[in-house]
Amino acid sequence: MEHPENSEEYKGLVVNKGIEQPSSVNPYLKRKPKKRQLSVAEFVDGITKGDVTILSQAVTLVESVKPEHQSVAQEVIEKCLPYSGNSIRVGISGVPGAGKSTSIDVFGLHVLEKGGKLAVLAIDPSSERSKGSILGDKTRMEQLSVHPKSFIRPSPSAGSLGGVARKTRETIILCEAAGFDKIFVETVGVGQSETAVHSMVDFFLLIQLAGTGDELQGIKRGIMEMADGIVINKADGDNLERAKLAATQFRNALHLFPAPESGWTPKVLTYSGFYNIGVKEVWDMVYEYIAFVKENGYFEYRRNEQSKYWMYESINEQLRDSFYHNPKIEAILQEKEQQVLSGNLTSFIAAKSLLDTYFEDLKM
Repeated sequence: MEHPENSEEYKGLVVNKGIEQPSSVNPYLKRKPKKRQLSVAEFVDGITKGDVTILSQAVTLVESVKPEHQSVAQEVIEKCLPYSGNSIRVGISGVPGAGKSTSIDVFGLHVLEKGGKLAVLAIDPSSERSKGSILGDKTRMEQLSVHPKSFIRPSPSAGSLGGVARKTRETIILCEAAGFDKIFVETVGVGQSETAVHSMVDFFLLIQLAGTGDELQGIKRGIMEMADGIVINKADGDNLERAKLAATQFRNALHLFPAPESGWTPKVLTYSGFYNIGVKEVWDMVYEYIAFVKENGYFEYRRNEQSKYWMYESINEQLRDSFYHNPKIEAILQEKEQQVLSGNLTSFIAAKSLLDTYFEDLKM
């Protein structure tokens, strides 16, 4: 019986069937068909015509780890290569809080006033725990993000700075093919990412702060040697004198380093991104550097060296992926790891054994 309450023994009770509940799915909702992926020819055609939507889709393919996406992305990059190389690539780095995103907003508007198009590629740090990224740099670039001639693309570092840097370099090629003649690459902060970004840009700009403690903390040999120009941000109001003092200290520190290969003497300038003071001088320095290295031949030399560097980086990455995805290695890797942890094997013998297995498998 559907409702035992309606039986003879419960004469005084009557329970109605109730109202049939409607489906939770809207009957008028029309499911959109899945978008088909564009062909390589459609991607290349859209990119070379400057279609930002197709450019964004191509960058997503470049960043994807799926093998089928990677094969399409590599084909698109190869076909876009003849249209690339006609931009000024500027790497922008500095400690967290130095005002990189705000400065890029101001710098970007300044260079766009002279014409052309600007692409901003921001490498955003990923959490070691959750593996997620905020990708919120665009919110700090209030004016650039709505400018019709700009394209802002944040990318997660996803724990692999080498990997994301390679993908950023490939994204630069796509942006150049789409007609962007100024490329800014913003890094996650001071560290390993700077070396990778330095290997893909023409000018490396280091943003520093004054009045945050001992200025000598900012004079780090590695990052200072890479910089083609150093700028002290927030040089306004009460901080102006401190900024000038910091600039003097940085200039003195630069004299301790060997002369750069380019023959250029790095300059130290002060400016205020928030109040838009001294921005023109910063960009005059960048243009002066580009003209200087083009004249002495270093510009072309550096681009060739960068191409060679990324060839070797790609070889290293492919070999590493091939090793770790080898079925025989996957089968014994955990076992060797446990033997090392238990003290039965040294790290070096375990590594040699794994490599021997890998090379033997390649011969078969």
